[in-house]
Amino acid sequence: MCGICGVVGIGDSKEAEAVVRPMVAALRHRGPDDEGMLAVPHVALGIRRLSIIDLAGGHQPAFNEDRTVAVVFNGEIYNFQDLRRQLEAKGHVFRTHSDTESIVHAYEEWGEECVCRLRGMFAFALLDKRPKQGGGPCVFLARDRLGIKPLYYAFADGAILFASEVRALLASGCVTPHISQAALDSYLLFGSVAEPMTLIEGISSVPPGHRMSFPATRLARWPQPRAYWRYGEAARGEPECCARDLGTAASELRPLLEDVVRSYLVADVPLGVFLSSGMDSTALVAMASREQQGLHTFTVAFSEKPFSEASLARKTAERFRTRHDEILLTGEEMLARLGEAVAALDQPTMNGINTYFVSWAARRVGLKVALSGLGGDEVFGGYSTFVATPRAARLAAAARYLPRAGRATAAAVLPSLGRMRRQPDAARKVAAIWREPDALPHPYFFVRTLFTPGQVAALRAGRPLGQSQDSPWWRWLEETAQQARGLDRFAGVSCLEARTYLVNTLLRDTDSVSMSHSLEVRVPLLDHRLVEFVAQLPPSARQRRGVPKALLVEALGDLLPPEIVRQPKRTFTFPWKHWLRGALRARVEAALGELSPALRPLLGENAVQKVWQDFLSGRTSWSRPWGLYVLNEWVQHHIAADHSYLERTGVESPAFPPGVESKGS
Repeated sequence: MCGICGVVGIGDSKEAEAVVRPMVAALRHRGPDDEGMLAVPHVALGIRRLSIIDLAGGHQPAFNEDRTVAVVFNGEIYNFQDLRRQLEAKGHVFRTHSDTESIVHAYEEWGEECVCRLRGMFAFALLDKRPKQGGGPCVFLARDRLGIKPLYYAFADGAILFASEVRALLASGCVTPHISQAALDSYLLFGSVAEPMTLIEGISSVPPGHRMSFPATRLARWPQPRAYWRYGEAARGEPECCARDLGTAASELRPLLEDVVRSYLVADVPLGVFLSSGMDSTALVAMASREQQGLHTFTVAFSEKPFSEASLARKTAERFRTRHDEILLTGEEMLARLGEAVAALDQPTMNGINTYFVSWAARRVGLKVALSGLGGDEVFGGYSTFVATPRAARLAAAARYLPRAGRATAAAVLPSLGRMRRQPDAARKVAAIWREPDALPHPYFFVRTLFTPGQVAALRAGRPLGQSQDSPWWRWLEETAQQARGLDRFAGVSCLEARTYLVNTLLRDTDSVSMSHSLEVRVPLLDHRLVEFVAQLPPSARQRRGVPKALLVEALGDLLPPEIVRQPKRTFTFPWKHWLRGALRARVEAALGELSPALRPLLGENAVQKVWQDFLSGRTSWSRPWGLYVLNEWVQHHIAADHSYLERTGVESPAFPPGVESKGS
């Protein structure tokens, strides 16, 4: 696990290296063990390494035999040993035992299609200096299928810069941080910035399952990412499993799960597991403890008992004989460390602080690698969205039969009706669907909103959300909705979750805050073979009425403790509601009362204050003011106000053309 960066298009190698040096320094937390640099005319690559496999020999950049191909790599390739055997049989000579070197030789053998043979989480940049027919040296960037590892890029004066973090690109000095209005809309809508954009105008991500290549010289045109894997196509692919019922599917899933966990345990450093009271982390501990004696587990506990999962996690640890640690986190300690936790976020998000403290706990006991159950809800259907999305779709379909005026009248009445009064946020979402059923590309997105489209417009001082409908993140949502509509209901929601909430919030947060502690987090339940296996099953082989995650339960029923299987679905959530009314109230209240200068022209301060007052009076949940607080703190830290810039451009930057669009995704 590492932090990578580079620049392409600066002719003088010393100048290129001078751009990359501060980017490498900004990534030191991602790789405190080693540093590497390669600078040649037009290209400089940088790397900070967190040593996990082949501690002595895994220095980067890694090269092929004659040093004409080099790579800097962030992630883990779990099938690197199999790849090595295949490549050695074809005559390739390896110098190290690291997984990084397998990428170089795989590229030599299979070209850009090598990404289709890699199993794992990865983002890498490869320099190919070999002469080719019709062109010279080139650079190849790629990101893993689900977007577990990040990779960002920006254009500046004919050069392209890339890095594992937005903050590293800012450290280059070549990108001026200005807020993207379109990205801000997506943040308010969902509580995180939607792919493939970032909150910084002109910085984009290589989307999940995408790659891009371009000449290793000054760029005359902007390269575009190209998809090599799409969830919808993978789900419609020819299934390896022909099971038509749950039992048969479970019997085929079991060995796949065991093989995945076994391969994810390979490391030359201490490794542990995030353990909550949930089924996913318990399943990982159950399988991993059969492969490794004395497995280390840890959980975060709270004095607020309804939120604490410590008791069940402790019983699980005792059952599987793990070395277990509990970290008690209080509101007062959260207050004391809140600044550093928010500073660890590479982009603002309402969700990432949770993982920050779990990662801190793991690193404190000496671990460098931790397994997480992240992805189990998306793959096996654990979220309420699997039920709520079809309901929202039916509501949207009914609303389309009414004229606009009738929908508006009904929407105005809904929040005051019976049960809706006790669930004001849910009522607002229902009213939003009823008022404008096609305001978002799919009914699912209404279910996942932090603020409804109408609330976003109010927060944005009347700027309609429609102004973002030509932006890359909106097109990503439309493409996601199109993929989901081609699948059955269960697989469709899995697709929607994987391409939005999972990658925009959970995976991005997990990467940035865990790496702030120099901790590698692995997510076995997002192994693409596992994702494809479940997505390709017929509905009859995935679900059983009344049994959450029925396929996982059926596959591992003999390992899972009965109390874990029987308990109702819980979400690992900190007691924010109590803390925002207690230990954190003064700080959050003060911050929302004095917005960052860079945000003031973009948000209505009265609307922000209304959100806070609605929380205090019980008319909205903690997540709305918390989302605004984190946004404000992140902007305060990373973006200075530039009022002349705002007046000159109306905020949107003309310096970077729409080269962030994901063509063909």
